[in-house]
Amino acid sequence: MTTTPPPPPRLRSWRPFATISAIAAASLGAYALGAVFPPTSISILFPRTAPAPPDPASPEAIAYTESLESQLQNIPLLQSLRQRADADEWYEVRPYQNFPEERRVNSLTSGALRGPGKLALPGLIRAKKDESESFAFVHVGRGLCGHDGIIHGGLLATLLDETLGRIAIVNLPDKIGVTAKLSLNYRAPTRADQFIVIKTFLDEAKGRKTVVSGRIEDLDGTVLVEATALFVQPRYAKLLNTGLIKQAMGEPPNSDTPVHLADGEKLRPKMK
Repeated sequence: MTTTPPPPPRLRSWRPFATISAIAAASLGAYALGAVFPPTSISILFPRTAPAPPDPASPEAIAYTESLESQLQNIPLLQSLRQRADADEWYEVRPYQNFPEERRVNSLTSGALRGPGKLALPGLIRAKKDESESFAFVHVGRGLCGHDGIIHGGLLATLLDETLGRIAIVNLPDKIGVTAKLSLNYRAPTRADQFIVIKTFLDEAKGRKTVVSGRIEDLDGTVLVEATALFVQPRYAKLLNTGLIKQAMGEPPNSDTPVHLADGEKLRPKMK
């Protein structure tokens, strides 16, 4: 009786080495990609270092600001708004752009927080002529962070207070108002050194009160912060001189301009 001898065993020694090589190559590739395009959680926890904001008068700062202005004017969303069929029903203003220098230096968003690496540009607001909604385009720099690389939540609240205040106040009888209530819902971290869009909407206008809502988004449409607010016209509104506030908020063409007072602030009454 004859038997067939078993086949010789296959050589498998190369497989472990091939597997190890593939894992090593994949790991190196992932490391390289991660270094160039770090995952969101990693880049938030371990942000890359950045230099301090430059001197606003330096050639470097001037060139940086001019570059940002060019980027602002070429934001796809802004360009699409300008090309919409109803484009003639909207207008644009740049708040604080023509504010007197002696007043500007003591203002929070146009003074202390203005400059390269902070709020480098005056915001650009595109508002509907019926004052029912608006878009505000703002660049937030690395010098406005709480956690390094992430914009401070208080700064975002301030920007929402001002932009919501504008649409609220233009819908008040005497175009003067104070913040009575501001509610915020932070949805996602806001990365530094990017343009953000603040969308605002008039929800209700009744007598001396207006209710408004809005949200901050990045240019990809990710919702970063949601907000609702109540603004109230003070009873002494008719006694106030609103000239400087008009310059601060930016005057829409051929119309009265919004007036937003800091809570508790009083302007000099008009002289009779």
